Order: sequence, then structure tokens, then C-alpha cells
Amino acid sequence: MAGTRIRLALVDDHRMLLTALSEWIRGAADDIELVAAVSTWPELLAHPQFPVDAVLLDLDLRDDLPVSVKLRALDTVGVKTVLMSTYSEPAVVRDALAAGAAGYIVKSEQAETIVLAIRAAIAGETFVSPRLRAQLDTVPELPQLTTQERQVMALYSTGESAKRIATVLSISEQTAKSHLKRIRARYLAAGIDIGTKVALREQAIRGGLIVAPQRGSDVVRDSR
Repeated sequence: MAGTRIRLALVDDHRMLLTALSEWIRGAADDIELVAAVSTWPELLAHPQFPVDAVLLDLDLRDDLPVSVKLRALDTVGVKTVLMSTYSEPAVVRDALAAGAAGYIVKSEQAETIVLAIRAAIAGETFVSPRLRAQLDTVPELPQLTTQERQVMALYSTGESAKRIATVLSISEQTAKSHLKRIRARYLAAGIDIGTKVALREQAIRGGLIVAPQRGSDVVRDSR
């Protein structure tokens, strides 16, 4: 890519931060050209300069559209994505990279680190903020669940309601809900957020409680 400038788009719904980041990036490197700075996902897709080479995308856009959907859409048109967020928990970073992000940085990074992340993405490399890298090398210890908790987690992750779980396991609906609350609390204490049904389902698959569906199967709705 010698002599070729990287065409970059920036997406962040905090307008003050968007302005500050735009100023930083414009003066950070000669090989990066900021061609779009927008505050919403639709604005990015509708921008006359889109598709670009790389997108610096806020993980926390308040639009209820899963970041995995955005990452797939950008990948389809050949755009590399570096996610930025205030979250630094290892589980969040791992999930972001597993979903297809080329990089992950925290919003407090210096402009020089942002430049390195963008260049790495274009080069086909994965970049993670240095301050997060050591945390990612630590494999979290999964919580030990009781037999009944494992049963509840498996049933709930396949789409069963608390009421149905109670019937299947011959327990009260309140007991089923208490198990779910305790399961989520134990995972969170281990640094793994399974606050949504999708996240819980992913952990159930990783833990061998259920089998991953084949492509084309129905997907459980992301409900609380």
C-alpha cells in the first residue's frame, strides 16, 4: 500500500468525542485520511464516501442493532473495523474479536495507538490495546454450577421460558428464575457477562450444555 492513503470513517454518537477524535486523527498520520465522521450507523451507510477502507466504530452506539450485524455488513463490502469502547472487560473484548472485529481499543487511548490499530487492521492483523492484551492472555475460570443449574441454563438457552423450565424440572417458576439469576451472577463474578439470552446461549454452547445449531437454524431472540 505504499503511497496509498487509508480512507477512514469514524462513527461515535457522543458528538463532543466525535469532534475531538476527528481532530486527533486528522493530524495523527499522513497515510490516514478521515473522509467521514458521523454519529449513527445509517449515516455511515448513506455517506457518499462509503464504503471506506476502515471504520473506527463505537461499540456502544445506542441503536439496538447488534455489533455483530454491523461487523458482518462491513466485512461484506471489504471494510476493516476497529471497535472502540469504554469497556475493558476481557469477556467483552473476546466477544468483539470473535464477532469479526479487526481490532479493539479503549476510548482513552492516545492518537498514536489508534493509528497503529487502523494500520494493523488494513494489514490483516488483529490489534488490541496494549493495556488489554495481558488481560486477554488470562483464561477465565468458569463457575461451577449444580446439576439443576446446568439443566436450567441448557433449557433456557434453547428458548424455553421460566414457566416451561419449571414444568420440565418439577420445580416452581420462582425457583427457575432464582436459578437463572444465580447463574448470571456467578458468570459475572468470573468476568463473563451473560445478561442477555444470546450471551447465555453462547456460553451454554461453549460449556457443552447444548449443541451449536447448524447454519440456517432459528436463532434465539436477544431478550432479557
